[in-house]
Amino acid sequence: MDFENVIVVTAKTRLEQLIERFNTSGQAKFYIDHAGGNFSEYQQEHDAFKGSLDTVLNVCSRHARMKTIDRGFLPNFIFSERDVVVAIGQDGMVANTAKYCKRQPLMGVNPDPKRNDGILLPFSVNVFERKFAAVLSNRFTSRQVTMAQATTNDGQSLLAFNDLFIGPASHTSARYNIKHNNKIENQSSSGIIVSTGAGSTGWLSSVVNMSNGMSTAFRSGTSKLSVKMNWEDDRLIYVVREPFLSNHSQISLSAGIITEKQPLKVESHMPLNGVIFSDGIENDFLKFNAGCEVMISLAPEKANLVQP
Repeated sequence: MDFENVIVVTAKTRLEQLIERFNTSGQAKFYIDHAGGNFSEYQQEHDAFKGSLDTVLNVCSRHARMKTIDRGFLPNFIFSERDVVVAIGQDGMVANTAKYCKRQPLMGVNPDPKRNDGILLPFSVNVFERKFAAVLSNRFTSRQVTMAQATTNDGQSLLAFNDLFIGPASHTSARYNIKHNNKIENQSSSGIIVSTGAGSTGWLSSVVNMSNGMSTAFRSGTSKLSVKMNWEDDRLIYVVREPFLSNHSQISLSAGIITEKQPLKVESHMPLNGVIFSDGIENDFLKFNAGCEVMISLAPEKANLVQP
């Protein structure tokens, strides 16, 4: 089946966000300059992005029916099986888009290689047209990336490309009951992180770095903890942040591996402000208050990332 439509996903630049805040570019410049910043960096970044975006939009409009949407509208957008999805921006744009477009081919375009690492953005604007035309004709290779899924007992559901967070919406303690690998215990912590293979070099790696730093500081051992996963691995890793040991909370289930046969279940004991969000998007969340139970598992679908 050939594809007929292209959905281009974008986000506001830092300059556009500043102008929204201060009403005009001149007022934004005044604020940045007087704060000791370099406004020209914001302008150059904006110009580079807009130049690349114009090129991508021009190409897309000549090859297919095109629609452009802002990242903020992704949770409510319905993709069709004839859509090719193009995400242009920073690496996080691909992660944020993948969990909504699901199985549709997703192309990550790097609009500014000088400023973006581009791990999830393999296409430059210079090669975009040739590869885009091939994808429209269903002539492409892709990488099938494992995602995580959170499903609650009251019918809520959320996917994650990189990671899920389960815990309090503010800097308070999360209280819950955790079940994994035939074990169960009550816990109090600052929340639970669940990481995919794609996300294992992000938030999860910072937790590993903290553990290694403490190990180095407080004992003479030289061995380092390392967590390595491939993007295609059919497993997830969960880590409890700052688990607290008390008469009413335990710490034996502080980390583990989630597989198809061994999902993670968590029941909230928080009367208010319990949340579950994914990939750092805090405003797209599931409510996770007392009486709500969530099952964390491998998502039935994988992200379909187009490769060069």
